[in-house]
Amino acid sequence: MKMLAGLSAACLLLGGAVASAQAPNLPVSTIKIIVPFPAGGTTDILARFIAQYLGVKLSVSTLVENRPGASGSIGSEMVVKLPSDGSVLLLTATHHVINPSLRRHLPYDTQRDFSPIAVVATAPNALVVTKNFPAANLAKLIAMAKQAPGKLSFGSSGVGGSNHLSGELFKEMAGIEIEHIPYKGAAPAMNDLVGGHIPIMFDTLPTVIPGAEAGTIRVLAVTSLTRAASLPDVPTLDESGVRGFEAISWFGLYMPRADGNPAYTRLVAAMAEILAAPATREKFAIQGVEPGQLTGAAFAAFVDSEIGKWSGVVRRAHVPQE
Repeated sequence: MKMLAGLSAACLLLGGAVASAQAPNLPVSTIKIIVPFPAGGTTDILARFIAQYLGVKLSVSTLVENRPGASGSIGSEMVVKLPSDGSVLLLTATHHVINPSLRRHLPYDTQRDFSPIAVVATAPNALVVTKNFPAANLAKLIAMAKQAPGKLSFGSSGVGGSNHLSGELFKEMAGIEIEHIPYKGAAPAMNDLVGGHIPIMFDTLPTVIPGAEAGTIRVLAVTSLTRAASLPDVPTLDESGVRGFEAISWFGLYMPRADGNPAYTRLVAAMAEILAAPATREKFAIQGVEPGQLTGAAFAAFVDSEIGKWSGVVRRAHVPQE
């Protein structure tokens, strides 16, 4: 609720800051943003922020509808069957580009059936350990793992999520073997980490920061190529010796395939202004996420590259398909 209140306040600031910007609006009076996950998570909160701001900017009414299930594919399937006039959008997470590698029979083509509008926000994952973990830094953790292959384990929010695949990519690039322990969600995994039942975990910064500040867990590294503004003293995996490592969680806004129509062009322009507003960066930074920088064609190219990247990780890690 604290994050949602902050984002709502940001909407008022942003609305006042750019309300004077004039451009043709959409040919619809209502925008519905589908979130393919339950209410209350980061994706849902970001969607409600974007809905409020687009309402102010484009002079339309907005609403958010949650359609959870099947790692986001149920809500995504709903969106591709609807008109590409800007009336229905999809705001989803990194699962969107991982699902093509994990699910044998997706009811849509991720690259063909959606028009990517913008990366709304990005959040590094963090490699965290129990407060009493014997390794003081990442190099020592890697040394421990090499001395006893398979003895250490890491938890995640479930098979195939970005946190799980961050761990698989870490294993591959560091040349180590640690066991993956999947949980049914990030919360039970974090509870077991705090309780000392698992020694290592990858999770997003919004979830990690409270425990790090309370001293119940320790953060050894973040998974972005640059340090996180919310944890400036924590090195990246790249800095810590795993050169070139990058595995961020990100949240993207899409619409049904639009082929560059006027509604798509207008939404790309609107989101570029939203994401560039200083108030957006300020509010997002408090929660450990940053506004996205990719819109339109640049975001579409990023989607293609991410699908290829995670397909390789899934294949090499022998993650089973569903």
